[in-house]
This record gives sequence, C-alpha cells and structure tokens, in this order.
Amino acid sequence: MKTIIEDVKSEIEINKSRFIALLYKVHSISEVKERIEEVKRNYKDATHYCYAYVIDDKSKSSDDGEPGGTAGVPIMEVLLKNDLNYVLCVVVRYFGGIKLGAGGLVRAYSKAVTTSLEKVDIVNLVPGLLISFESSYENQKNIDYTLKNYIIKKEYLNTIKYTVLIPKDNLSLLDNINYEIIAEKDIETK
Repeated sequence: MKTIIEDVKSEIEINKSRFIALLYKVHSISEVKERIEEVKRNYKDATHYCYAYVIDDKSKSSDDGEPGGTAGVPIMEVLLKNDLNYVLCVVVRYFGGIKLGAGGLVRAYSKAVTTSLEKVDIVNLVPGLLISFESSYENQKNIDYTLKNYIIKKEYLNTIKYTVLIPKDNLSLLDNINYEIIAEKDIETK
C-alpha cells in the first residue's frame, strides 16, 4: 500500500466545465466527513462534490447527482489503481453548460484525480507496530542507537519508558527486550 505525504489541489477544464480535484490524507471516517463539509463551504456555488476514499478496509464513493457510476467510481478506480490508502479525493465540478455524456464524465473525473496525483509525493506503507517497554538508564545509549531510525517517545521515570513505532519486519532488533504491543499501525517509508 501507499499514501500521499501532503494534501494537494489541481484544476482542469473540459468543455467549459471546471473540475477541481482535492486530495487529502485522512485516517478516520469523521475526518472524511469534516473535509467534505469544508470543501462544500469553500466551494459553495459548485454543481457537484463527487468523492471517493480508502481507509484500510473501508472505502466509499459518491456521484453526488452525476449519472450513476460516472464520477465516484472513476475517482475510486484511480485511487485503487495507484494502491493508495488513507486518502480522500473530492472533485468539485462547476458545470460549464456543455453536457459531457457518461463517457466524457468518466474521463473527466479520472483525469482530474490523475492530475492531482502527478503533483503529490507518494510513499510506501509497511505494516508496523506501536510498542512500549522500559529500560534502565544504563542501556539508554545502546537502545537509542539500535532504534535511531524510528520514531521514539521517551518518558523518564525510575526507568526510561519507550514508545516506539517500528516495522514488523524489524522486530528482531528487540529480541532481548520484553515489549508490549500497543497497536498495529502502518508506517510510511520512501
């Protein structure tokens, strides 16, 4: 799987209709709903707000009044073809007065998304674990060196409490450490 690094916007015009594609990095359905409402506020006079999102095993698309299967499905197909996760794409359409037909709409919405994807950095996602463990102060240098490439949070108490996000494939680095798994979480890699 892959994801985008940052949000991006692109715009194309086809037969006087404007298509504004907005790509967002999202992690929850509530975040998707907030982003769609934000788009509707920012583009109040638009004709359609078609979208698709993929968050792990959850996905949905909407044609928002366009003929069935001509907007949301093509947006979703581009996201899936690019193996994307944690992504919402909203394509805002301002109708230009010329009907595009079903095939024309499919091509227009697909092109809008593709144009946005050309402007954004995409990173790979690998399965990871958020883990925690405690260590003595004497072992701090060794542990910090071993985990130098990972996101670490440390809490200094009688011992040092580590919270680390690490790829599952690299758990062997912690063979001598008794750790607790907090959550499974995908990790971005270049």
